[in-house]
Amino acid sequence: MNTRRLVVLLLAAGAAGVVALMVRGLFGGGAKQAEANIGAAPVAVTQVLVAATRLEPGQPLTDAQVRWEPWPSSGVDPSFIAKNGGMSAAAAVEGTVVRSPIVAGEPITYTKVVKSQGAGFMAATLAPGMRAVAISVSVASIAGGFILPNDRVDIILTTVTNDNPKHGTTRVVLSNVRVLAIDQAFDNKNQKVVSDVKTATLELTPHQAQIVSLAQAMGTLSLALRSLGDNEAVASNAKPGAPGAAEEDDTRFVSVIRYGMARRQAGSGGQ
Repeated sequence: MNTRRLVVLLLAAGAAGVVALMVRGLFGGGAKQAEANIGAAPVAVTQVLVAATRLEPGQPLTDAQVRWEPWPSSGVDPSFIAKNGGMSAAAAVEGTVVRSPIVAGEPITYTKVVKSQGAGFMAATLAPGMRAVAISVSVASIAGGFILPNDRVDIILTTVTNDNPKHGTTRVVLSNVRVLAIDQAFDNKNQKVVSDVKTATLELTPHQAQIVSLAQAMGTLSLALRSLGDNEAVASNAKPGAPGAAEEDDTRFVSVIRYGMARRQAGSGGQ
């Protein structure tokens, strides 16, 4: 083999090798470059309080209605109720009432709930359309101090028209009324000593509020405590504050006391 032929063969072999490498690179062959396997950076989360079910205004919160849920820390608003240490859900909602509607899964914010000692608590506990009305009371007029917030009562008006001899009337002006507070106490835990009681706050409709305001100007109001059984019996027949369908409407009668003797007669409650 002469030198010229050898050079041609070497050049042909080199060209073939270059073409092979080009084709291999074009179709993804060859050794893969080492790739760095870097995972996504972990996202910081914060446990926030969310509603486990739909919550309505005036509804007291319990731990069964809420839950802690992880939330991206970057998306936590300052108004969210965030978990602090080992705080339980029960501790977070203790003494709390819903102020605005909250849907299931929505973070509970300080603007949508109110604490029992916070401003607006009384308005949040009122049912829609109801009013809070305070009346002057004494220990004797609230069943010796045994009437507590959330009890149901009948409101009795007593008027005395003559002292000598005694002459007066008494009537039930409203039945099945909810007690919102005794003085500044909204629950049994913060109840004051009964000897200090001066007012009772009642939940009334606007019309009932007018009736009670007039009755308070006419005489002395007393609260008669209703049993839990009575409240359940009238629940399906009457709205709170109204006499039950199965009850006799005592507002049609008055008890007249003359010379130490009491008798009941029909009337409009007038004197």
